Amino acid sequence: MTAHRYQIISSISLIALIFLCLSWEGWLAPLKPGGSWLILKGIFLLAPLFGILRGKRYTYKWLSLFIQFYLLEGLTRSTSEHGLSQWLAIGETILATLLFATTILFIRATRSPKEEKAAQSS
Repeated sequence: MTAHRYQIISSISLIALIFLCLSWEGWLAPLKPGGSWLILKGIFLLAPLFGILRGKRYTYKWLSLFIQFYLLEGLTRSTSEHGLSQWLAIGETILATLLFATTILFIRATRSPKEEKAAQSS
């Protein structure tokens, strides 16, 4: 696949993860009735959105580290909660895994020849 396809998949999965987090903690299955402060986890994902949509390599690099917190939360809550929250956590895990994989693949696909040569020699 090309870097452009990885960018599209990353963009779609990031937008889907934002909507999932906001709807989950806003009204679908919040920790407290009426919503909780965990809704902020969806708002934090807005920070890398424009860099991902524009294909900024630096944004992909730091998002690949940042997204692991969402993967960890999804895994934890999918094994500790029940009902709708468990299914939403499974969805978060899937989206975070897809986003992590496509960010790494985008970074590798957009390496400069100098970085490629350094990666092969080590």
